[in-house]
Amino acid sequence: MSSQPARELNQGEQAPTPLEVLQQVFGYSSFRGPQEAIVRHVVAGGSGLVLMPTGGGKSLCYQVPALCRPGVAVVVSPLIALMQDQVQALLQQGVRAAALHSGLSSEESAAAWRQLNAGLLDLLYVSPERLLNGDLLDRLAGLPGPEPIALFAIDEAHCVSQWGHDFRPEYIQLGVLAERFPTVPRLALTATADSRTRTEIVNRLALQQGQVFVASFDRPNIRYLLRHKDDARGQLLRFLEDHRGTSGIVYARSRSRVDRFAAELRAAGLNALAYHAGLEARERSGVLERFRRDSAVVVVATIAFGMGIDKPDVRFVAHVDLPKSLEAYYQETGRAGRDGLPAVAWMVHGPGDLPQLRRFIDNSEASAAQRQIEHAKLDALIGFSEAPGCRRQMLLQHFGEQLLEPCGNCDRCLEPQTLVDVSVPAQKLLSAAWRTGQRFGAAHLVDVLLGANTERIRQLGHDQLSVYGIGHDLDRGQWRTLVRQLCSLGYLQPVPEGRGGLCWGGEELVKPLLRGETRLELPLPPPAQQRLQAASRSSRSTEPGAGSRAADVDQSLLLSLKAWRREQAREQAVPPYVVFHDRTLEELAARRPRSQAELAGISGIGAAKLERYGDGLLAILRADDRAAASS
Repeated sequence: MSSQPARELNQGEQAPTPLEVLQQVFGYSSFRGPQEAIVRHVVAGGSGLVLMPTGGGKSLCYQVPALCRPGVAVVVSPLIALMQDQVQALLQQGVRAAALHSGLSSEESAAAWRQLNAGLLDLLYVSPERLLNGDLLDRLAGLPGPEPIALFAIDEAHCVSQWGHDFRPEYIQLGVLAERFPTVPRLALTATADSRTRTEIVNRLALQQGQVFVASFDRPNIRYLLRHKDDARGQLLRFLEDHRGTSGIVYARSRSRVDRFAAELRAAGLNALAYHAGLEARERSGVLERFRRDSAVVVVATIAFGMGIDKPDVRFVAHVDLPKSLEAYYQETGRAGRDGLPAVAWMVHGPGDLPQLRRFIDNSEASAAQRQIEHAKLDALIGFSEAPGCRRQMLLQHFGEQLLEPCGNCDRCLEPQTLVDVSVPAQKLLSAAWRTGQRFGAAHLVDVLLGANTERIRQLGHDQLSVYGIGHDLDRGQWRTLVRQLCSLGYLQPVPEGRGGLCWGGEELVKPLLRGETRLELPLPPPAQQRLQAASRSSRSTEPGAGSRAADVDQSLLLSLKAWRREQAREQAVPPYVVFHDRTLEELAARRPRSQAELAGISGIGAAKLERYGDGLLAILRADDRAAASS
């Protein structure tokens, strides 16, 4: 099969099959999960919605059909960086791809138009704004040939939904594609969509006659580790000690916190860069480029560092503040371990995160209905963070998927906690909320229970209450944990229109507990002194290490292959992972192929890459064999 598939077949010539394209162009021996069913559906002219986790192979679901059907595939993508990565990777594989976006020079833009008009493109990437504004739709409709457009692919399709965690109004207009091009297959793709988001995507993009494909949302290579926030800076530094020399992302909620954490990480000797919307565009672009090209850069960012991340070798994603929803958490943590190798999603969280998150929602310009949606999403995230059971089971349940057995790869599974009878402390906490007027936040309630001698407590007269100082059976950290747990279980809830205040939940839940008719057992952290002693031990004992990787990978050869890849990437001005993913290099270092034919059997080496890089790879492998023989 040619590395540049012809768009019009000669008489008697057959179009390549999906499996031929997968093997010869992309270098993979077989499809994964529902990929093959999706590809065959689209090749046959069908439309649909694809829900597949980050790193699960969504791109192949439209890239393979694009090379099997006549015409150009138009891919709607939200960010320039994402388009650039996809186009560079496809060009490496011998696929004719281009993008139209504001970051191109006039010469580059003109070249893309010439290729499009001449029928010399297999895939064209555009932003929704570029597609809908101007005359691009008219020019696509006027392309020559009986079937000039192979398909439309709408990536990050959750952006079309107000229930989606990253709603973008311009996506709503993409429903026009069904009207303008009714016979062209349309494929919407996303990694994060609950049932309401899925319904809205289908309705807004007119996919009612299409098919919905749902892959497992599970990412078993990601280890989920959540910690109660005591000292975010110190906890993060201890976590990163085991991740020096690897790429990762640290998310913080504000620009000032991003700048501060980045400076503190640099002071600790880490190659850390800040990224947020307050930086100049050129500076943000420089940070993103360094992250894409270097293998040991840590980016500290707000959510502005978002969907454009296509880097496969991110080994960790850390949150020093709660994200805004469980969908956002899943999307952000999904940027780790896209290559399928072990990665960590680490987060510290505490009650101090909640008031500001709720203020963001309440003070936003969104409609009352949209604010209600955002509060519901935040409540689901709080429930996840305080759940006593397996993190992965609860995360997957949120997306409508059941994991029958605990995963064994999250903090709840790796560090099982003993359930404690907290009925009496819970009664004390609920009584404190009631007697202080059901309008104060967690910090004040805990101060009252611990008998804090503060001016505010004296001014309010709360030192005269019967609940003042009755809470010395727990320390401050344990009380904070209990507050969060009672909120997640519905015993306490935010005061409507309040500033972090708490009131009782439903009386049908609270009253039986106060009367002693129900018993409440929950996990509590050990006292503060024990937590401090265990902090460094737990940060090390629960990280996935080298033992998780293939034991037969020759590490010395792997270093040589990575050095060669780095030089190839530098010469071509592309990120190293565009040349080859780490997983391909690890397979090379384990299997040590001796010929072009054996190289072709390595995952990720298609025909174009074999022709371009085969001799160089074999030279490195033979040199390593000679070095091993002479040692």
